[in-house]
Amino acid sequence: MLDKEGIARRIAKEVKDGYYVNLGIGIPTLVANFVRDDIQVEFQSENGILGMGPFPIEGEEDADLINAGKQTITALPGASFFDSAMSFGMIRGQHVDLTILGAMEVAENGDIANWKIPGKMVKGMGGAMDLVASAENIIVAMMHTNRAGESKLLKRCTLPLTGVGCVTRIVTNLAVLEVTDKGFKLLERAPGVSVEDIKNATEGTLIVEGEIPEMQL
Repeated sequence: MLDKEGIARRIAKEVKDGYYVNLGIGIPTLVANFVRDDIQVEFQSENGILGMGPFPIEGEEDADLINAGKQTITALPGASFFDSAMSFGMIRGQHVDLTILGAMEVAENGDIANWKIPGKMVKGMGGAMDLVASAENIIVAMMHTNRAGESKLLKRCTLPLTGVGCVTRIVTNLAVLEVTDKGFKLLERAPGVSVEDIKNATEGTLIVEGEIPEMQL
């Protein structure tokens, strides 16, 4: 089973040379720490930076340099800063190759719910709606179940939707799954996790074909 850093480390393997990547709040922000050194990747944050680097070393934080989740970050050589209008022009114009988001629920048809729990105060949807509406390659980083042990990979989302039919791949603490028109296709399992464990933790339709390899981190 993976921890949050393990999920981020596995997702980093999906980042290709030359990609422009948007990292959502939560687990996705960790991905920048694990991208290979031999590839060139530009990380974009919707609050207005292109060229975001890893988290800073403790004691070297710059309070004026933050990501969309208000965490302190670093800027790589050649990074640029701009306003939200320019940032969302990049997103809505589909200039981002890969979007990595957290989620509270994902449905087997690719619907995602990641912005609101009814009855709880939230400031708004933020940039999530633009990201899911514009991106063609969305990977979700999430825990497979909630704290009560209930599946977060569902037949249909129960929480308010952020986007419809938009998720392409999911990496959880238990597995890597691809969203298909027939359900969640199991691609890899986390170390120490069996296919049966994943079946028991998945409410939505799970497709298992052949022997499922263990993740290589």
